[in-house]
Amino acid sequence: MTTTTAPRKTTRKSAKAEPVQSSFGTADPDTLRGFYRDMLFVRRFEERTAQSYQQAKIGGYCHLNLGEEATVVGVGAAMRPTDYLFTNYREHGYALAKGIAPGRVMAELYGRSTGTSKGWGGSMHMYDTATRLLGGYAIVGGQVPLAVGAALAIDYRGGDEVVVCQMGEGTTNIGAFHESLNIAALWRLPVVFLVINNQTGMGTTVERSSAEPDLWKRAAAYRMRGERVDGTDVLAVRDAASELIEAARREGKPALLEAVSHRLKGHSVVDPAKYRSSDAVATAREHDPIVLWQKRLLDAGMLTEESVAEIEREVAENVAAAVEFADSSPHPEPSSLFDYNYATPVPGDSRRLPADPLF
Repeated sequence: MTTTTAPRKTTRKSAKAEPVQSSFGTADPDTLRGFYRDMLFVRRFEERTAQSYQQAKIGGYCHLNLGEEATVVGVGAAMRPTDYLFTNYREHGYALAKGIAPGRVMAELYGRSTGTSKGWGGSMHMYDTATRLLGGYAIVGGQVPLAVGAALAIDYRGGDEVVVCQMGEGTTNIGAFHESLNIAALWRLPVVFLVINNQTGMGTTVERSSAEPDLWKRAAAYRMRGERVDGTDVLAVRDAASELIEAARREGKPALLEAVSHRLKGHSVVDPAKYRSSDAVATAREHDPIVLWQKRLLDAGMLTEESVAEIEREVAENVAAAVEFADSSPHPEPSSLFDYNYATPVPGDSRRLPADPLF
């Protein structure tokens, strides 16, 4: 981004502020139980994804949200259905949180035509305009300038939607991150930058890769609000994200939210994570968001051992149904390989397959 001329402004539609519940004691018990169910579903879905990958039903690269379920569900709860979400390649849980049918998410992982990207995208390229999930990007930071562009479009049209742009902590060290925050702040665009700090960028810790490891402070360089939240506490994430999203909606104030969590497995399904110490692994397990949330609800009398078992059965059935849907869905036809290369038809575009003769 090189231009610094501010775009034409229009009057934004008024957006009524939604009430924000800020404490466990005043939150609706059904909502809190729903958070547990949703987090558990993401966990079991991702565990089944790993199993399917090992069975060679899923190809390509595959990155899981294991350990980040509280952030996934909390941010999803803070967004309106009309808000837009851009993510990196670790996005299966976000696709579910945005409301995409689990069967379609699993079908995309399986490379089937009923998937969110018709089977051509796979794990790293979930996309669904109906729920306003606009990717799924395999290139580190590739989604960040695009998210700012979407926020610019909202502002230009005078809409009241907000863009949430999720990324990993490693993305905060690339140039596009800083360019995007600068433009968003200059033009007061309705975007919240969500940094998932699971404390390890592939195999490198934040302290070894970032001169300023407190990533929320980077917002200060652009006079933007920055906050840090416990990414293992779903209610804290929901409340923090809600506050920033609604400020962006009402006042066009961009913000950065750093959610600190712990990755329970390696960077991808095939990463054994041997670079992690036994202490780091133990710490991650101690901060398992689902275990912590279950205990909190049990202690508060909002869950019982019986209701936990019932939720587990319900989740298992829904995951099994998603797998069955994916397994029974057809593969895309080879002839459709080139159908989505261009937004509009291009005269003379080559549709030659690798095995086709040249002449």
